[in-house]
Amino acid sequence: MTELPHTTVATVVVDDGKFLMVREMSGDRFVYNQPAGHLEVGESLLEAALRETLEETAWHIELQNYLGVYQHQSAENGISYVRHCFTAKPVKQDLKRNLDPDIESVHWLRKNEIIDLQDKLRSPMVLRAIEDYLSGDCFPLSMFRL
Repeated sequence: MTELPHTTVATVVVDDGKFLMVREMSGDRFVYNQPAGHLEVGESLLEAALRETLEETAWHIELQNYLGVYQHQSAENGISYVRHCFTAKPVKQDLKRNLDPDIESVHWLRKNEIIDLQDKLRSPMVLRAIEDYLSGDCFPLSMFRL
């Protein structure tokens, strides 16, 4: 029996030309990713994006736009992911907050630095979302009917 796709969220947080990234454990190796995670029961996509970013980076953010839907099947585990990606700006960092246990570190990286890490990205969706953000191709949050 094939498993249904996992619904996830990710947030492209940008400040002064740098992107907020996490270094996290995936399987048996460290990878780089946008703040991202699974949608929880009873939670909207917008709420999930805010929560996951805070849990993984200790940053409170303001969502700005909806970047789009990305679908990817992991070669590592065979799971298909449907990722809803948002853009955001940082508001305030909570320096006393503990990060999720899978997060090793948080980084602000420029696009060229992320390209240099391409073989260490969690999935192709990471760089694709940054490229889509830089192209300006996004949608207003008002498209969500909560």
